[in-house]
Amino acid sequence: MDETEDESYAAFLAERREEILQRIAEAAARAGRDASEVELLAVSKTVDVPQVDLAWKVGYRAFGENRPQELVRKLKGIASYPQMASARFDMIGHLQTNKVREVVGNVTLIHSVSSLHLAEAISKRGVGHDVTSDVLLEVNVSGEESKSGFSPDEVRAALGDILALPALRVHGLMTMAPAHDMDAARRTFSGLRELRDELASRSGLDLPVLSCGMSDDFPIAVEEGSTIVRLGRTVFDPSYVLG
Repeated sequence: MDETEDESYAAFLAERREEILQRIAEAAARAGRDASEVELLAVSKTVDVPQVDLAWKVGYRAFGENRPQELVRKLKGIASYPQMASARFDMIGHLQTNKVREVVGNVTLIHSVSSLHLAEAISKRGVGHDVTSDVLLEVNVSGEESKSGFSPDEVRAALGDILALPALRVHGLMTMAPAHDMDAARRTFSGLRELRDELASRSGLDLPVLSCGMSDDFPIAVEEGSTIVRLGRTVFDPSYVLG
């Protein structure tokens, strides 16, 4: 992008950010919540470092990446942008155990702990490098075969073992809803909240974080208790229509 294109894209990012924040505020109000309870995570997987820098300049402070190798590339890239030294990056995509080394110690929050085996690998890496990872447990609330994550029964069974692992702090749950079905999305998000409440009661932990809601369904997620919405196209794509 040249300077004029940068200015135009930054103006789009700023305007769209205000629209998103307004949608979040309206959804929170409908649910009797405070919009400050909801964090906006800009999913930066489809853009490059200069576009992330522009997003930072218009007010975004937290970013999410789906792939460990792209996360590492972005982190190296922003080293050239000292103003972004405090930018938060989270890992939100599917994580294989052989990629744990690229993520542990490099992110603020891992949203996608989808199995006990993966939790053990993260813990082992953390112990070896004196790093404690903050994580969410990914739960396939909708039961779709295409979705990864614990089933609700699996997470109930594994919770005690996960909580006993060193170098790991569980802060809550994450899920993805079925696409293009707002009723199913609402059931998924309310189901995640109810499961969190059950697990919190059983464990004695608060488990305050619910990561759910993407570009097409984030207002519903906010209404149902989401504390982090993960938005990519809505944030970065000028052709995306914010309905």
